[in-house]
Formats: sequence, structure tokens, C-alpha cells
Amino acid sequence: MLKTSLALAAALTLAATPFAAQAQDEPATEEAATQETTADTRVYSPVNFNVEEDLENILLLDLSNGQRVAIRLKPDWAPQHVERIKTLTRQGFYDGIIFHRVIDGFMAQTGDPTGTGTGGSQLPDLAEEFNPMPHVRGTVSMARAASEDSANSQFFIVFYPRFNLDTNYTNFGRVISNMAAVDAIQRGEPPANPTRILQASIAADRKPVPAMPAPQVAGEEITADDLNAPLGN
Repeated sequence: MLKTSLALAAALTLAATPFAAQAQDEPATEEAATQETTADTRVYSPVNFNVEEDLENILLLDLSNGQRVAIRLKPDWAPQHVERIKTLTRQGFYDGIIFHRVIDGFMAQTGDPTGTGTGGSQLPDLAEEFNPMPHVRGTVSMARAASEDSANSQFFIVFYPRFNLDTNYTNFGRVISNMAAVDAIQRGEPPANPTRILQASIAADRKPVPAMPAPQVAGEEITADDLNAPLGN
């Protein structure tokens, strides 16, 4: 199940990929035309930045850089995508997963248990819930492959505004606390020393911050001869 962000890269660059060019030139079908004329009945309420309110719709990410990030989930923007994030979070799916694709000035992507960008969950892919909410700094949006209906578990957090992603990716939330910790995520595709999600949780479940793993100390190997050596040697 392909979960790379080839389409994300296409949106980032001005040079269109073969797929992007094909999608751009493809004539609208009768079904697509019908969808375009169908009124969008969703309500696009503003983001609530109060971390003490509506705890059921706050995603907490405890990162290996020692920081906790709070994300406001927006079920009125993308109900099925928010439900998927909550389901996987409560299953412990995101615990231990790395940020495998982090592009400076663009975004940090995670949600692949293989760490390669090609993996996802065992749940079926989601139908797109594209919406007009802009991809501003701190936006949390669902990653997908070429198909618009291929989002599954991977998501990304935008470092800076990327309005060319609007209506092409499902925007389902916003960082409401500690964006600085997101800025500190290690860059790379994948990073040499990737930042990891130690624990993802829903604020209403009130899970404590997990203990940070002890740092590994590099040093010479200690042998039995070293332990038996006389003091002062």
C-alpha cells in the first residue's frame, strides 16, 4: 500500500510530475462535474486555541525531543479523517513512529510504522475530505499517494504557509500549543537521527507524559580485565 508523498512533492515544486500533468489536463467527468456543483454543507468553525476546552478533540504528541505538542482536531472540517486519527491514536498505532520525511521550510511527515513512507495501518484508505481551510503555519493535514482517496494513517505538519496544498489535501487540524517543538523536529528524508513520537494520545484520556528514554552514552567497551584491574591503574 503506497503511502509516499509523491503528490506532496509535486505541490511543492513548480515542475509538474507526469501524474500531476495528467491530472491537470484530464477533462472533467460527469461525476466530477456533479460533485463540483454539490453544495458543501460542512461547517468551518474557527480553531479553538484553548488547550483546556473540548479535550476530546485535542491530539497530544509527546516527542523524543522532550516536548509535548497539542493539535486541535476539527471534525467539522474533516469528520472521517479526525475519526481515523482518534481511532489509531487510541490503538497506540502512532507510539514509537518516527518523522520520516522532514523538509526544511515545508513540513514534517509521520504516521508510517515502517519509517519508509510506504506503510500505513490495516484500516481501509479514506475517501478525500478536501476543504477550503488554508494550509497555514501549524496546519495538520493528511498525506496521500497519487489517488485522492488514498489517505490512511500518515499526516504532516506545515512549517510555513503552503496554499498550493489547499483543496488538494485534507486539512483536519492545527497545532495550538508548542509549535516550537515541531520546528525542532530533525530534518531529512529520512533524518539521520529522526525525531520520534513516544506517545500519541487524546487529551480527554489524560495520559501522563511518558518517561524519556535514557540517553545512550558512547564510550569504549568495558572488559573483564578492566573490572579486575587494580585501583589506580
